[in-house]
Amino acid sequence: MARPYRPGLSFPVRPRAPGWETYPSAVSKALGSVLRGCLTYVRQHADNWRTGSRGSQLFLLLVLVAMVAITIMLSASVEVVVPVSMWFLFLMVGTLLLRFGPLLVLVAVLVGVAWRTSLDTGYAPADRSTALVIFGFAIVLALYQSSRQRSGLPMALSEAVLTQLRDRLQRQGRIPELPVGWRSESATLTANGPSYAGDFLVANLREQRWLEMALVDVCGKGTTVGPQALQFAGALGGLIGALPPSELMAAANNFLLRQESDESLATAVHIKVDLVTGDYTITSAGHPPALHWHLGQRGWGIDNARGMALGVIEDAEFEPSRGRLRPGEALMFYTDGVIEAADKDLDEGIDWLRMAALQAVDSRGFTGMTRRVLKKVPRGDDDRAMLLIERQPLTSPERDSERLRVLGG
Repeated sequence: MARPYRPGLSFPVRPRAPGWETYPSAVSKALGSVLRGCLTYVRQHADNWRTGSRGSQLFLLLVLVAMVAITIMLSASVEVVVPVSMWFLFLMVGTLLLRFGPLLVLVAVLVGVAWRTSLDTGYAPADRSTALVIFGFAIVLALYQSSRQRSGLPMALSEAVLTQLRDRLQRQGRIPELPVGWRSESATLTANGPSYAGDFLVANLREQRWLEMALVDVCGKGTTVGPQALQFAGALGGLIGALPPSELMAAANNFLLRQESDESLATAVHIKVDLVTGDYTITSAGHPPALHWHLGQRGWGIDNARGMALGVIEDAEFEPSRGRLRPGEALMFYTDGVIEAADKDLDEGIDWLRMAALQAVDSRGFTGMTRRVLKKVPRGDDDRAMLLIERQPLTSPERDSERLRVLGG
């Protein structure tokens, strides 16, 4: 039978097999299914590892031991000596991902493998001994670090949990979006750089009218006070907006008194603002006095709200202050880390803050004022936080309407 020819070609063309067009697509689909299955498998085990369960730890240990075995077999097949430094990689991965018990098993495997492979080398005895001693020190450090994880979780997972707690604390301090005509901002600087602080903010906005915020300074600084601040922030976050200011402070005081630690102390200031009228109530619990920007006086006045710090005595008394924020005015709150210094008392610190805040407003207005002022604060050993709430100036038609309303009243 004669073979078919294509026009214009000088060589025969073999007939195409039936269904050849579907072959590449079938292969690509199969490869895609295998790849998706592998990704799903890896994702499931990664999610299981995040739970810290025994099953996930055992699975990861088996994977690492299998990788060690594969490394040995590959080196034997190509007749290449595995240096002792290779096992450092498995040790570091195990330190990050395994709990103390599984890490002990992996260490035992690595010690045996490192000793056996070092004997098969042509290294001088001194070089081999030095490498094994260094590897031994690395094992001791890894086991010590793992044993210090009081959470019982691997190092990487403990870091993830701590980061989630920090993020939750920061989310509770996010100021809700305010209605037109109002603006608020806050800024925090922690002691010595870490992002865990004893100063925190909780806020609540109801019915787009009632704004409540509390700025709290827990006794302590930096990471040492982070757990207490998180616990206290959770308690206040559930109560703010549900209780009147005086009852909220009393409940917070009782909460700290019930804690086992003798250092469960805090200062706090609570502000409740009617965003329709501008009327506000400030309740202070041992906190530095709030500052009120008076438009007519062109300066920061000192508020007179006073009260006992939280966690000191059972029947703490609080004397709130009341006032009204008019368009173009603002309230500023801050923690003692902003005004405290070894070479000056609190009154001098407050005077310094009033002057620094006045200069900040005169230069660029209220926007970004909290961060600009905090940058001027000398770096110390205490956390620093500031909160500002501003009632923005009226536009021209609103200003005329306000003037007519006042004259008519």
